[in-house]
Amino acid sequence: MTQIFLTVGAIFGGLSVAAGAFGAHALREKVSERMLEIFDTGARYQMYHALALLLVAIIISRFETPPTTLLASGWLFIIGVVIFSGSLYAITFSGIKSLGAIAPLGGIALMAGWVALAITAATIKF
Repeated sequence: MTQIFLTVGAIFGGLSVAAGAFGAHALREKVSERMLEIFDTGARYQMYHALALLLVAIIISRFETPPTTLLASGWLFIIGVVIFSGSLYAITFSGIKSLGAIAPLGGIALMAGWVALAITAATIKF
């Protein structure tokens, strides 16, 4: 799991930087200010959770058998980024605002990832 979470975290981080640059330069003249804000929110949350995923990977590497809650945290961050940030990117490119109904599902996954990480932190012995 360490390698998977490190790899996905690094990919999410790199893509977030690329998305931020794309939004700041290529999208600025093509979409409304509101759509640019939506896109930026997706890129920002993607970066935050890329870093969280790297943290999860580092913590996992300290265990022979990592806690289930820690593994769940990593997977929830991945699922959350794909659904939350992905839906915000899709809204920006398609203009289909009803895709916004999907974003909260990703947000719930991200919040659940933080809860699982907090449970891990409260219960493991370092």
